[in-house]
Amino acid sequence: MSLNPIVLDLEMSGLFPTKKGIWQIGAVDLNTMEEYLDESKIDGDDEVDEEALKVIGKTEEELRDSTKQSQKEMLEKFFDWVGQRQMRNMLCQNPQFDVGFLYEKAQKYGLRKTVPFRSFDLHTVAQIKYHELNGRFKTEGDHSTMNLKSILEFCGLPDKRIQIVDGEVVQEGNPHNALEDAKLTAECFSRIIKGENLFEEYSQYPVPDYLSQGGKK
Repeated sequence: MSLNPIVLDLEMSGLFPTKKGIWQIGAVDLNTMEEYLDESKIDGDDEVDEEALKVIGKTEEELRDSTKQSQKEMLEKFFDWVGQRQMRNMLCQNPQFDVGFLYEKAQKYGLRKTVPFRSFDLHTVAQIKYHELNGRFKTEGDHSTMNLKSILEFCGLPDKRIQIVDGEVVQEGNPHNALEDAKLTAECFSRIIKGENLFEEYSQYPVPDYLSQGGKK
C-alpha cells in the first residue's frame, strides 16, 4: 500500500526558531484526510516581529494570551497525534523552516519527536513539474521564484491571503492560518502529482490542462 505524507504548516511570531514562538499548528493527514488545528500562547522569552503580526492578523497580546495552553503542551499533543499516523513524514512548502521550528522547540522542552527529519518539499515538487513542462526552472536572477503564491498560480488557484514584502503590504487579503495554508499546500500537491482536485472547496477552480493532461505552461 502506498502511503501519503502529512501536510504541515505553522504560524510563528517570526522567522528564527531560537528567538520566536509557534502559536498555531495546522496539518492534514493525506491518508485519512483528518484535519488538525491547535493554538497556544508563545513563551515569555519569545520575541514577536511586527511583520509576523501583519501576516497573521494578530496582536502581540493575543499571542501571549495567558488563558491559552502553553507552547510545550501544544507540541506534546501534536507529536502524540503524529505518532498515531500511518506515515509520519511531513509535506511543507519549506520543510526546513516548519520542521526546523518543531525540532528546535522539541529540543528546548526535551520532547520526544515523532516527526521524521526527511520531508516532502512542495517547492521542489513544483519546480520539477515546471521543468518537465517547460525545460527550465522558474527563476529570476539568482534565485527560485516558486513561492507558495507562484505555486498556487501554477496550479490554477487564487491567492486570497495577505502578502507582505519587506514589511509593506503588497496585497490585501485574509490573514494566514495554519490549517488553511496546509490545505492549500495539499491541494497543490494533488494537482501537481495526480492532476486532480482534492478539496471540494477548491473544486470551483479547474485544474489547468497542463497538469491534468500534460502540456506546456
